[in-house]
Amino acid sequence: MSKRILVTGGCGFIGSHLVDSLIKEGHYVEVVDDLSANTSLEYLKQHLDCESARFFKYDIRDIEKLNSLSSDFDLIFHLAAQPDVKVSVSEPRFDFDVNVNGTLNILELMRIKDIPEMIFASSVGTVYGETDVFPTPESHPLNPISNYGAAKAASEMYCYSYASLYNLKIVSLRLGNIFGPRATHGVMFDFFHKLRKDSSKLEILGDGKQTKTYLYIEDTIEVFNHILKKIRAGHTVYNVSSYETISVTEIADELVTALGYDDVRYSFTGGKRGWKGDVVFTSVDISKLLSIGWEPKTTIREGIRIYSEWLNEKYP
Repeated sequence: MSKRILVTGGCGFIGSHLVDSLIKEGHYVEVVDDLSANTSLEYLKQHLDCESARFFKYDIRDIEKLNSLSSDFDLIFHLAAQPDVKVSVSEPRFDFDVNVNGTLNILELMRIKDIPEMIFASSVGTVYGETDVFPTPESHPLNPISNYGAAKAASEMYCYSYASLYNLKIVSLRLGNIFGPRATHGVMFDFFHKLRKDSSKLEILGDGKQTKTYLYIEDTIEVFNHILKKIRAGHTVYNVSSYETISVTEIADELVTALGYDDVRYSFTGGKRGWKGDVVFTSVDISKLLSIGWEPKTTIREGIRIYSEWLNEKYP
C-alpha cells in the first residue's frame, strides 16, 4: 500500500538512497533537509522533476517551520542529524541542539499532527560505549563515551516515552558504520583522498587496531524497507550491522588493493583511539533483526570494492 512519508535528512548519504527506494516502491515522499554537512539536491532532483517528491529546506531545530508541513503523513523516517563524533566533542551544545532538540521537535510533530509511526536512525557503537559483552545485544545498558552517543541515547529515551505516552509506533535502528556510494565522510572516504594526494604513504589515526561493525548501503536500505512492514505499537530497538567486524588497518589494506596501489607505507598517530570519544571495538548481536527475516548480503570487502569504484568515478 502506498504511504505518504516524511524523510528528514533525505538529501544525505543514507537518506538519498532511502528516498530512491521509497519512491521506487510507489510511496509519496516529502524531504526535509537544511543542506548542511556537504549535502545538496544532487540525488533528489530527479524525483522533484517527476513530482514524485517535494523538498523543504528546513532545519529540524525550527519547530515553526516543521509545523507548517502537512498533517497527513503516515510515517516519518528521521535521519537528520549532526553526524560527527569529533564535532560533538568540540561543540557539545550544537550537537545537543541538533540531535536531541531536533529529535524532540520531530516527536512533537508526530504528537501534534497525529502522525502514528516513525523510524529513527540511532547509532550502534556510540550508544553502547565500551563494553565487555560481545556481540552486544539490544538489551545491554547504554554507556556512551561521546556526546554524540549520549545525544543518540537521549533521543532513544524520548522515543520510548513518546511511544508510551501518546500511543505511537516508533523503531530505533542502531546503525553500524554504513558505507558505500554517495558517502562523503568516514574512514574509507578519508583514506581514498589521502591516497589520491600521495599514494606512497597513508596516515592512520590511532594505532589502526580499532575494530568495528560495518554495513553496505544497499543492505541498510533493505533494513529500512523491511522494518517499514514490521513496525508495531510501542518503541522497538534493533541493532543494524553485518556479521563481520574489520580493523582500520584491514580497511586500509582492502582499499589500497581495490585502488591498485603498491608499496603504500602506513604511519600511525598513536594511542588506541582515533579521536576523543572513539569506541575502539564494536561487535553487536543482530539476531533480533535476523529473526524477522532480514540478513546482510554484501560482505565488507565486496562493499569496499564497489565503493572504491564509485569513488574513482566520482573523483577522477
